[in-house]
Amino acid sequence: MARTPEVTHKIMSAIKSKDTRPELSLRRELWLRGLRYRVNVKALPGKPDIVFTKAKITVFCDGDFWHGHNWALRGLGSLEEELSRYSQFWKDKILSNIKRDIENTAKLEYNGWQVIRLWESDIKNNVSKCADVIENNYRSRLLNNLKL
Repeated sequence: MARTPEVTHKIMSAIKSKDTRPELSLRRELWLRGLRYRVNVKALPGKPDIVFTKAKITVFCDGDFWHGHNWALRGLGSLEEELSRYSQFWKDKILSNIKRDIENTAKLEYNGWQVIRLWESDIKNNVSKCADVIENNYRSRLLNNLKL
């Protein structure tokens, strides 16, 4: 039995856009490692989830459904195969999110920022490994800045 649009709307509106569990667990891990950051910086394109201003690194914790990664989790062959199961509204929504992500990444990189994008599922599966990626990039970027 299919859900009514009202039920779908209620479910989807309850999903948080910031301070999600994966984001909070990643921030906690980074904090325990002594890394200090800013959160949801509105002045930067895309309002990154985590920002290291001194190293000019932005981190996005992308939700699998909202940013087009659900197909990989479901074992499907492609994003197109996943989207073929959705209504036109959700296809358009997810594709516009992906397009916006690409545009925001390009703007940030053009302005000298390093952009790290992590999938929600990767953070849930191994937050330590995700934090390693960020920490390694952070330390490397700071060393390179000292050499300049």
